[in-house]
Amino acid sequence: MATLLYRLGRASFRHRRTVLVLWLALLAALGGAAAAFMGPTASNFTMPGTESQRALDALARQFPQAAGATGTIVVAAPEGRKLASPQDLATLQALVKEAGSLPGVVAAVDPFRVGAVSPDGRYALIQVQFAARGDKVTDAQRDAYEKVGASAESTGLRVERGGEVTSAEPEIGSTEALGVAVAAVVLIVTFGSLVAAGMTMLNALIGLGAGMAGLFALSGTVELTSTAPVLALMLGLAVGIDYSLFITSRHRQNLLDGLEPEEAAARAVGTAGSAVVFAGATVVIALAGLAVVGIPFLTVMGLAASGTVAVAVLVAITLQPALLGFAGRRILPRRLRAGAVANETAPPAGFGFRWAGVVTRWRVVFLLAGVLGLAGLAVPMPDMRLALPDAGTAPAGSSPREAYDLISEGFGPGFNGRLAAVVSSGSAGTTASAAEQAATLIRSTKGVLAVAPPQLNADGTTALLAVIPATGPTDAATETLVHDIRAKAGEIGEADFALTGATAIGIDVSAKLAGALPVYLLLVVGLSVLLLMLVFRSVLVPVKAALGFLLTVGATFGITVAVFQWGWAAELLGVDTPGPLVSFLPILLIGILFGLAMDYQVFLVSRMREDFVHGDTAQQATVNGMGHGARVVTAAALIMISVFGGFVLMNDPIIKSMGFALAVGVAIDAFVVRMTIVPAVMSLLDDVAWWLPRWLSRVLPNVDIEGEQLRAHLGHDAEKVPAGV
Repeated sequence: MATLLYRLGRASFRHRRTVLVLWLALLAALGGAAAAFMGPTASNFTMPGTESQRALDALARQFPQAAGATGTIVVAAPEGRKLASPQDLATLQALVKEAGSLPGVVAAVDPFRVGAVSPDGRYALIQVQFAARGDKVTDAQRDAYEKVGASAESTGLRVERGGEVTSAEPEIGSTEALGVAVAAVVLIVTFGSLVAAGMTMLNALIGLGAGMAGLFALSGTVELTSTAPVLALMLGLAVGIDYSLFITSRHRQNLLDGLEPEEAAARAVGTAGSAVVFAGATVVIALAGLAVVGIPFLTVMGLAASGTVAVAVLVAITLQPALLGFAGRRILPRRLRAGAVANETAPPAGFGFRWAGVVTRWRVVFLLAGVLGLAGLAVPMPDMRLALPDAGTAPAGSSPREAYDLISEGFGPGFNGRLAAVVSSGSAGTTASAAEQAATLIRSTKGVLAVAPPQLNADGTTALLAVIPATGPTDAATETLVHDIRAKAGEIGEADFALTGATAIGIDVSAKLAGALPVYLLLVVGLSVLLLMLVFRSVLVPVKAALGFLLTVGATFGITVAVFQWGWAAELLGVDTPGPLVSFLPILLIGILFGLAMDYQVFLVSRMREDFVHGDTAQQATVNGMGHGARVVTAAALIMISVFGGFVLMNDPIIKSMGFALAVGVAIDAFVVRMTIVPAVMSLLDDVAWWLPRWLSRVLPNVDIEGEQLRAHLGHDAEKVPAGV
């Protein structure tokens, strides 16, 4: 592979103008396609095979007027004033009429007609039924809904708009730009050259633009969840900068070794580019592997993000050497250009060598401190609870959050997590009887506050019952209630019974994801062992890498639970209401962190292996690998942390938790696991680290990630050919 990439890098350098024009043309074409074919993203989470999804599908077929998105308008009178007064009653009825006439609305229900008024008479709920589901409601319809009630507010009433229809797509803005700015500063400090930093950033941004444009171009035919583009942006930007950084760093070292720019770029792609291809492949495989879980929205998120990562790899091994050709020796700081021309090699000294020396000397101490420290950080993990976020976790002051708090204040938290029981059969008489039986059974279930009278569809074959729990949507007691109601449903006669609603959907999603998590973790760990065994031709190195990855995951989950669920230091991150983690965060985090952890593993350990194979002792090879790779891995980790950290500043609770967990995970894996525990273990294992049974050595193919075959092909002395970072 190294020889093939060497030739690709040389060709890209020689034909740099053509390569640049082709990438810019592709970027323009994809941008045009995105503008022409871009479709809306979806905010709903479908879960085939679950009871809640089955109920929703039945409603869509048999009770379409009740299958669309719902809105809840909360009206509150000042203290000492009741909505039943003639003046406020007339205002309320006018508000109901106004809401019912909104575009896209099927009906708005008078709260006095259905008893949706609080016991003290100060609060009322107006249910608004839209024809379309939440992700199909247009921006114009949503804007009109959010402006309703201005005349009622002028009379002194408080009006807040909430419900499914208020769900909006997360916006990408200045917070992400902050991460990019930090990444640019890290690049400038690392390279000491504006040309090198700017070119690396430009390369990454072109790749990101192409990947995101391609994703949006496909959104017209493939339904994307609202978080899929954000995840793709987050990963595409982070790995795009990092992969370009690795190749640029190797190219600069080659220039300092006295190579001509064209040869330096070709060898950089052949050596560091091999590591980039492998590292990128692990990220793509881990993300695409989310498809095995069998959850559509998670599959789309994984494929979308893996697509941007694949584009980042292609840009790094083709466009990057072309840009290096334009830069020439200006990629080096001025003080080093003359030394490069004179074939002067910079002395291999720096923090990485000193740190490696300390860690290998006190390896047992560092190993125990690292393992015990990460184990301590993982203590909160067993308490992790999963759920889909509700309006109670929305930013304070937002319309959905204000409506949520007002409903809890006037009616109790259960009114924010209403359930919907769907009873259906082929006979109107059977359905009506079964619906009454279901209502009786549900009312007798512990934790139920109220059950509304059944609503029947036009032919009477499907009934819908609104169920009000006593507890909030993400409360553990509500989850128990859902299971209890479903257990009692078996007592209903010939009719089909299913429980749904946003709360039930969230519970079903969480249960299915929790069940899939161990299988996916086993898949990822097994994959890491096999891939690293192929790359490093060792048994113990892959096992060590997998165990280190498990330490990273455990500590990351523990910290995330402590902050977002327990509320430790939550106010510093703008989390004013701690609660369960979003259902798909753990499985998504495992897939992403696996790929990124393997990045650092490859960039550090490949140099250790190469030096060991070419005569260094295992101890010296470990020091060399750390010494040559620490600076660039540190820069890469800081860039990823800054990019992911920029998303922590977003208001959306899902994106905030994803950005935080990824930033923490990268920091732990890069600085604690890969740069501390790994050299300590490698030093402790000594020569045994590179043991591989002969029969397995004959079976495993040689992928030549360190460029040994390239060295033989070029016929140069080993010290003249840079290898593993």
